[in-house]
Amino acid sequence: MSLGRALALLLGLVALDTSAEAADRGHHRRATDEPVRVFLDCVETRCDFDYLRTEIAFVDYVRTRQDADVHVMVTSQRTGSGIEYAMRFIGLDRFDGQTDDLTYSSSDTDTADERRAGFARMLSLGLVRYVITTAAGRDLRVVVAGQGLPREQSPARQSDPWNYWVFRSRLASRVDAESSVSSYGVNGALSANRTTDAWRTHLSADAAYWQSDYDLGGEDPYRGVSRNSGVRAVVVKSLSDRWSAGLRASVTSSTYVNQDLAGRVAPAIEYNLFPYAESTRRRLTLQYAAGVRRFVYDQVNVFGYTEETRWDHSFEAALDLKRPWGTINASVDGAQYLDDPQKYRLNFDNEFDIRLFRGLSLSLTSAAAVIRDQIYLPAGEATAEEILVRQRQLETGYRYQLSVGFSYTFGSIFNNVVNRRFGG
Repeated sequence: MSLGRALALLLGLVALDTSAEAADRGHHRRATDEPVRVFLDCVETRCDFDYLRTEIAFVDYVRTRQDADVHVMVTSQRTGSGIEYAMRFIGLDRFDGQTDDLTYSSSDTDTADERRAGFARMLSLGLVRYVITTAAGRDLRVVVAGQGLPREQSPARQSDPWNYWVFRSRLASRVDAESSVSSYGVNGALSANRTTDAWRTHLSADAAYWQSDYDLGGEDPYRGVSRNSGVRAVVVKSLSDRWSAGLRASVTSSTYVNQDLAGRVAPAIEYNLFPYAESTRRRLTLQYAAGVRRFVYDQVNVFGYTEETRWDHSFEAALDLKRPWGTINASVDGAQYLDDPQKYRLNFDNEFDIRLFRGLSLSLTSAAAVIRDQIYLPAGEATAEEILVRQRQLETGYRYQLSVGFSYTFGSIFNNVVNRRFGG
């Protein structure tokens, strides 16, 4: 591309951005007694949206900039001893022209809980100048008490024509090639979610196709084809601040595990030892489900069946802690066929990130599985090509992985100056 064309493209983008800002200014200005609408745009860093929505509940969060009163654009960059988060508050609609910039610097010795708490504090301070001019400003204090009503029942909430439903879609393709291997694939997904304090509903569908051609030295290349698809649904009802009940249903298909169709319906019950309102900080859940599975195999399985129906049950215990001293995520889950107790599976997953003392942290990630339920394996031995390119699931009794690491940071705690020279 020539320099002139590049400059023309840049000017076009600037003009497009300017026209977009003008369009934002032309929106109908909402009444001052309505909650401030915030679009949180984490451009280069991950934001803990669940935590922020829980901690900063005096605004309304929207999914698009066009619906917002304030666009909060968050970027981050490395400093000498941590990460600097830059928050640009861009006033839109009724706050047009009111722009602020705030920064929050975290240290490499901070835990994830400390970083997000500091981030939330700075974000709430930046929103005060906008909220103070609304009806909600009358209730602002240095420390804001928790909301007395569920978010969707609060009288200050605005009407929602979508009734809290959010829809997402995705379609992607990929091509890889070199001298002896060429591959291409396509995948897509749809989802619909509705989340309130009383109900949580998740509906999704996905499909993927992947084809690879390998030149193994023979006359014709070996072609491997992988297909999988699925439709899933989860509906959960809140029973109390610790109990919930729900239903899981799914219909899937996968050539890798020899399943032309695999369906399951299972009601479940869950208990949280901590109130669900604290789930962004700590959660210890116990879940039990029992249901029925239906299999239609692509090839005859090892027991000589082309289709079968099985009753099963499953359990899961999951711990999620985000504390000033570190983060722990651990879970154990298992499933067993009721008509054949010898067919079962156990999974163990752990992720620890613990600060032993200032500057020294331990990271441990592990996963293990005891596998005794591979009833779907096709009869007959896998070919060398199928094993080489992982074209189908192989028989195994276990699976594990382990990662251990230490990190130590020391030196000045005041080294927050950013210098990007030579890619710094």
